[in-house]
Amino acid sequence: MAASTIRVEVTAQPIMDFKVGSAQKHFGKLEFMGGLLMKSPEPLFGAISSIRFLLDGQNFLAVLDTGHWMSGTLERGATGALSGLSNVSIDAMLDQNGQAAKRKVDMDAEGLAVRGVQAFVSYEQQPRIDIYPYENRVTAKPVGHLPHLIPDSEFRRNAGMETLALSPADGPLKGAMVTVAEASLDRNGNLFAAVLEGPRKGLFAVAKNASFSVTDGAFLPDGDLLLLERRFNFAEGIGMRIRRIKADAIRPGAVVDGDILLEADLSYQIDNMEGLDVVKAPDGSLRLILVSDDNHSFLQRNVMLEFKLTE
Repeated sequence: MAASTIRVEVTAQPIMDFKVGSAQKHFGKLEFMGGLLMKSPEPLFGAISSIRFLLDGQNFLAVLDTGHWMSGTLERGATGALSGLSNVSIDAMLDQNGQAAKRKVDMDAEGLAVRGVQAFVSYEQQPRIDIYPYENRVTAKPVGHLPHLIPDSEFRRNAGMETLALSPADGPLKGAMVTVAEASLDRNGNLFAAVLEGPRKGLFAVAKNASFSVTDGAFLPDGDLLLLERRFNFAEGIGMRIRRIKADAIRPGAVVDGDILLEADLSYQIDNMEGLDVVKAPDGSLRLILVSDDNHSFLQRNVMLEFKLTE
C-alpha cells in the first residue's frame, strides 16, 4: 500500500550568474537565463535523478533515486526568471507487488519519460523499465515493462540506464523511447544505448569520453538528442557538459557523437548534475532546464539551471 503523500516546503535562492564572479550570459549557443539553489527541511527532498515538464512548461514530475516520485510547479518572477517551486509533493514508488521498496537497490530510479497517460521509469541496480499509469502512479504498481534490449550482463555496477528519453513523434525515431547507459561500455569502449521501439529499434553506441558519464538526455523538437554528462574524479574535479547528437545519426549499429554545447567545472554554478529537460517557452524559444542530485549530502546542493538555446 502506498505511503501518505508528503507535502514539501521548498525555499529557493536565485542564482543570477552561471560563471562565478562573472556577469557573462552567453556560453556558446546557450544563454543563461537564471537558476535556483533549493533547500527544504524535508529529509526526502533531493536525490533528483530525472525531471520532466508537462506541456504547460510549469508543472513537472521527477524521480528520486531513493524510489520516490516528486511533483510540483515551477514558479517564475515578473521578469520570467526562475523564482521557486510550489505545490511540491513526494510519494513512494510502488514495486510490482504494490509495495514501497525497503531497500534503495530495489527502486534506484534514474530515468523518466512521460508519454500520453503513462510514465516510464528506468532503474539502475536492478535493470528494468517499468510502466506506470501517469495519473494513478502514486497508488498503482507497474502495469507493464518496456524491454530495454541491452543485455543485463553488460551493465556495470551503478552504471546502468541513467537516461530514458522520448523522441518526437514526427522525427526519424517516430516517438520511440531511447536509453543510454551511464558508463557501461561495449568491447570498443563506447556506451551501450538502444532505440527501444519503432522503425529504428535496436542497439547503438555513444562515443565515451574518458572523464564523463551520461546522466540524462532529452530530445529537441527537430529530433536531435541532448545528453547531459557528469565528471567526477580527483584529478579533474567535478564537471558537467551537454552534447548534441544529430537525429539522423541514431540508428542500429551506429556509434554516435556530437558537438559540445556547454562544458563547465566548479568555477561555474554546478553540482552533481543529473537531470535535463527541454521546455518551449511562451515566446517560442527552447529552454534547457537542468537539476542536480545532492545525494542527501550536506556537502552537495540542489541546483536548478535554465538556458535558452540561441541558435
